[in-house]
Amino acid sequence: MTHLKFSLSYSLLFLACSFGTADLVRAQSTASSSILAGSATPQLVARQFKFTEGPAVDKAGNIYFTDQPNDKIWKYDTSGKLSVFLEKSGRSNGLYFDKQGNLLACADEQNQLWSVAPNGKVTVLLDNVQGHRLNGPNDLWPHPRNGGIYFTDPYYQRPYWTRTEPDPNLGGQKLYFLPKGQAQPTVADDQLQQPNGIIGTPDGRLLYVADIKADKTYRYEISADGKLTNRQLFVAQGSDGMTIDNEGNVYLTGKGVTVYNLAGQKIQHIDVPADWTANLCFGGKDRKTLFITASESVFILPMRVKGVQ
Repeated sequence: MTHLKFSLSYSLLFLACSFGTADLVRAQSTASSSILAGSATPQLVARQFKFTEGPAVDKAGNIYFTDQPNDKIWKYDTSGKLSVFLEKSGRSNGLYFDKQGNLLACADEQNQLWSVAPNGKVTVLLDNVQGHRLNGPNDLWPHPRNGGIYFTDPYYQRPYWTRTEPDPNLGGQKLYFLPKGQAQPTVADDQLQQPNGIIGTPDGRLLYVADIKADKTYRYEISADGKLTNRQLFVAQGSDGMTIDNEGNVYLTGKGVTVYNLAGQKIQHIDVPADWTANLCFGGKDRKTLFITASESVFILPMRVKGVQ
């Protein structure tokens, strides 16, 4: 992939078009108001899981997340009730809802991409690349206009696999794009060490991808045909899961949550009382509740800003 360098002024102009000038002015200001709702801190919802991951919000504001070692997808509804949505989840990791209300899942038990209908019916969207098993689909983001799916495919050894190393025919750990209705993906970026978290902007023009092993997060422009161009270093920090808010702030996870504005400036660090913060999304009827999956727990955090999923 060709990596072109553009001036900061060009980047900021493009971001202004994507999010609006008012948001960009806020991004350049170091005196912007807190993204939190007052003095809010993370509130424990439950600590009954083995390892939580992949939160995704539906149109009503309900949040779905995985307990991957226990092979379940859970639902946290807008009233605060927890329930199991899917008992056998294919060891799902990252989740995201498509425009039709289907839950897309990185089901790495058999290294597949799934689409789960509201009634729980599973459709396998992808289970190989040119006949070779994927490393282990980790996180994904469907493009809001063309319906294609970007997904990361790092290799993390799982205790439920019989294999002990990635298929060398894949040629590494890559970022892929699966066009809507197609049986095979294309390589979107093969110059990443271990891609993990991924999130795009609501207008479909920008994509953020974390290379967790390299401890970097990159920003791409998305062409009309789905190809990625103009890869730029966004911040020198990697991430597990990621999300974005209505001001264009990007949320990275790992040791708590670190938030960067449009210009790549750190504006907030949120301490989370857990060994590892894996992922997060905005939910609730007004999308102003930040839902955080962290080790064996899940937390909520009231926010001033809101999500754009």
